[in-house]
Amino acid sequence: MSVQTTLPAGTGEAAAPAQRWRHWDPASLVWLLAIVALLVLVLNPLLRLLVVSFQDDNGAFTLANYAAAYGRMRQLQALANSLLLGVSSGCLCLVFGVPLAWALSRTDMPGKTLIWIAILGTFIIPPYLGAVGWILLAGPNAGWLNRVAVALGASGNPFNIYSMPGLVLVVACYSFPYVVVLTKSALDLVSSEMEDAANILGAGTLRTTLSITLPLVLPAIAGAFILVFLEAIALFGSPALLAIPGRFQVVTTELWQMFEFPPRVGVASAYAMPLLAITVILFWLQRRLISRKGYVSLTGKGGERRPAALGAWKWVALAYCLLVTTLSFFMPLVVICQAAFSKAWGRGFSADNFTLGNVRAIVFENALTRAAALHTFLYAGAASLLAVALAVCIAYVINRELVRPKVGSALAFLTMAPFVVPGIVLAIGFYAAYTRPPLVLYGTAWILVLAFTTRFLPIAYVNSSAAIRSINPELEEAVRTLGGTRLTAIRAVVLPVLKRSLAGAFILVFIPATRELSTAIFLYSINTQVLSVLLFDKSDEGNFEVLASIGLVLVVITVTIILAGFRLMGRDFMLRRTVG
Repeated sequence: MSVQTTLPAGTGEAAAPAQRWRHWDPASLVWLLAIVALLVLVLNPLLRLLVVSFQDDNGAFTLANYAAAYGRMRQLQALANSLLLGVSSGCLCLVFGVPLAWALSRTDMPGKTLIWIAILGTFIIPPYLGAVGWILLAGPNAGWLNRVAVALGASGNPFNIYSMPGLVLVVACYSFPYVVVLTKSALDLVSSEMEDAANILGAGTLRTTLSITLPLVLPAIAGAFILVFLEAIALFGSPALLAIPGRFQVVTTELWQMFEFPPRVGVASAYAMPLLAITVILFWLQRRLISRKGYVSLTGKGGERRPAALGAWKWVALAYCLLVTTLSFFMPLVVICQAAFSKAWGRGFSADNFTLGNVRAIVFENALTRAAALHTFLYAGAASLLAVALAVCIAYVINRELVRPKVGSALAFLTMAPFVVPGIVLAIGFYAAYTRPPLVLYGTAWILVLAFTTRFLPIAYVNSSAAIRSINPELEEAVRTLGGTRLTAIRAVVLPVLKRSLAGAFILVFIPATRELSTAIFLYSINTQVLSVLLFDKSDEGNFEVLASIGLVLVVITVTIILAGFRLMGRDFMLRRTVG
């Protein structure tokens, strides 16, 4: 005898959603909000940038913006100058960086610790502050190098930093560490076996290096050149301080001038497109080159790496390394300190010219600089917290496979996308996206905080993803087996384990956010000025004592933060960031 049970119509359909809701994980709402935030911060500005480039003031489709952007010889010349700057700076960086990397990695050169300190110091000094130092050194009228040259009998002033060669030198001085780090990282993985074989067959150290060692790391060198090229064409601070007074333009300074009142957002968006396209293509090529690991494996097992004995030539190698680091670090830092602690920097080093008044005024007395300093660290701190929080959420979703693999890949791509977008292009995208309804943020602190968050989100994501991968998922599963939710597992297990890594990620975002200029210069208002913008604005006044004092305050605070980072993440965390 069979019994049939008849359910009311629609009961099955109603039960399925109810069953799903009973298994709803509250953490899913957090992941959903994180994904929405990622779309708003990254995708919306870039799409808006593209759309605005094809719109007139009334929102109608037009190609007039592209015609205006490329219809004048001035803009085309600026584009050509940017390409020349990128290629020239890249080549000079190879001349500076490859010998340093080889000397540090493969030789018995003395003084390696000093050279590494100078390279780290070069990372610490913002490029626009380095440009200020070189103005004090090689300004055509009163620069210290010109004074020394005249005193030695030179006719006229032989050095002029306000020129394309001067700009190339300054950009190379603050970009060559990328070449050093990438090339040295590759050289450290190459064993000495093939070099030993070449030496046995009669090849000297120089021939072995040129024919064996450097070809093995050629992908890393080529990748470093591309990275420096991209850095050079995207810089704003150094070109603005040197190119504009030198009466020539590059793409970034042209974009800035397009924002003089009234701002031509559509034309600027159109003019930024080639810069964005070049950056994306070359960055893709650079990653492909760096990802080629075959050049570091010579045998089936790791080989021994022994430094080459240079004999008396080790002092020549040290002298070259000191020359490069003197140009990039020691000389600029000395003249910046001299100007910061002088009543008048042009009077030179003397006891009666020494003063603490400049720094005291910057830190304690000048209301404008106090407000800018407060804004700088408040915005950088808020952006760092937001970037780390968002990066942790996205990294957790991807690494714990809470979404489909294709969706995870798309989220990872969006999170890393700001890394390939020049800061000045991202700023124009934010301006285009958030200066009109439905979300008007321009003129508020939020547009700077969100722009900084987006700009440095990839740094937070790389560190957060690596940290999450190091945690065994079984720890979280144990909590859930005992009745806890996923949020409970994250709060009780994941975050306590991650706190050291998250603090390090916070520092790595905070440092560049405090010195960011290319994004801030487009988005600040009179009430949201930060120190980097203030330093740039003061450059027009020619008060180098104030400029040097502002820069010195930034450097001291950065050094303090980096020392905290050393304790959290190890002594090379700043250098690891550049290749992450």
